[in-house]
Amino acid sequence: MATRFDPIRDLDRFFSEVTRTPNSTSLPMDLYRDGEVFVARIDMPGVDPSSIDVDVEDRTLTVRAQRQSEVADKDVKWLTRERTTGTYARQLTLGNRVALDRIQADYQDGVLSLTIPVAEEARPRKITVSHSNPTTRVTEAVETSPAQDEDPASA
Repeated sequence: MATRFDPIRDLDRFFSEVTRTPNSTSLPMDLYRDGEVFVARIDMPGVDPSSIDVDVEDRTLTVRAQRQSEVADKDVKWLTRERTTGTYARQLTLGNRVALDRIQADYQDGVLSLTIPVAEEARPRKITVSHSNPTTRVTEAVETSPAQDEDPASA
């Protein structure tokens, strides 16, 4: 089989392979709020579940994972290689409104799901207004006549 030499295509392939670095676009994410929790769903196909690391430090949540090649590079001649391998990382800055100690992570079918609860103090509250009806007491003052200084016998 004859191979056609195309220097532009070969240079383009060379530079794309040399400059290929895992980035956040390699781990697409959906983030939404569902009631009292935030949910992040991060696509991680082909990642070994034991390589997934999720940690929180200074309100920054970091997700790291590693994807290995299933093929030994030295024994094959690649025709095209679009599935990147290596270590991937994705970071989220969390605000004060989340409960850091209650974050949960689950990996299923190539998707990492993070459940991030809203902090109790950040949840909206309804404050009930009590109505006090103080009873007004009216005390009647009974007037007493001043004691007469006169002696009844003297009258």
